Amino acid sequence: MMIRPAELAAIRDGEVDLAFRRWDRPRVRVGTRMRTAVGVLEVTQVERVALSSLRAEDARRAGAPSLAALREGLGHRPDRSVFRVGLRYAGPDPREALREQVPGAGEIEQIRAWLDRLDAASRHGPWTRATLQIIDRSPGVRAPELAAELGRETAEWKADVRKLKEKGLTESLAIGYRLSPRGEAVLDHGGPPRERAPRPPGTPVPRSIGAPATRGLRDAGVTTLEQVAEYTLEQLRALHGVGPIAVERLAEALAERGLTLRSP
Repeated sequence: MMIRPAELAAIRDGEVDLAFRRWDRPRVRVGTRMRTAVGVLEVTQVERVALSSLRAEDARRAGAPSLAALREGLGHRPDRSVFRVGLRYAGPDPREALREQVPGAGEIEQIRAWLDRLDAASRHGPWTRATLQIIDRSPGVRAPELAAELGRETAEWKADVRKLKEKGLTESLAIGYRLSPRGEAVLDHGGPPRERAPRPPGTPVPRSIGAPATRGLRDAGVTTLEQVAEYTLEQLRALHGVGPIAVERLAEALAERGLTLRSP
């Protein structure tokens, strides 16, 4: 279920608790939990409704500017039913805290045994250590490039990386991945710690701005929201690849952390 960044923020802040979708069948169930950019959302209601039954209160709870705007947004695909979906913020993504938890020797052995089971069950042969190593060596590199270097198909390899992410070993960046402190500890276990560049301080720019904007910011030496806040709106718009949607999402991310763009 796709939800725009502004809507995610509004759900987290308690300002929105409904969404309306045109579906041929329900795509979520009551109790479904979804990991998003703002944390975990829980589905509290899924109900088929008539478009004509929607009221101004529905529009307000869905974050629409008006009932007319809500109905207009649902005007496409009239062959599909309208579903009312209740949503609530269920807390931060537990993987974020897990990534920072450096395991002890006993837990590392358990994780490594789990990695061995993944390798044994894979029709591609062992892949877990090679994947951790290439991400460690090439943080922020696009997934297709990493998959190609390993001789893997991109979508299939990304699905494998998500398994590592569930255990807090990797984290997704706006482009590519990097190992978490937890993943570094697992990879380094039994040998000397690898030399790594220090992690840049600050809050990484959100993945929701898209790859072109991320590359444009990176080319300008900007990788964190704190660095974005040093730019004026005009300077930000002038960067290659940073379009209106990216600017909007950066502004939302800045506001969430009490930051703003620099005044002209």
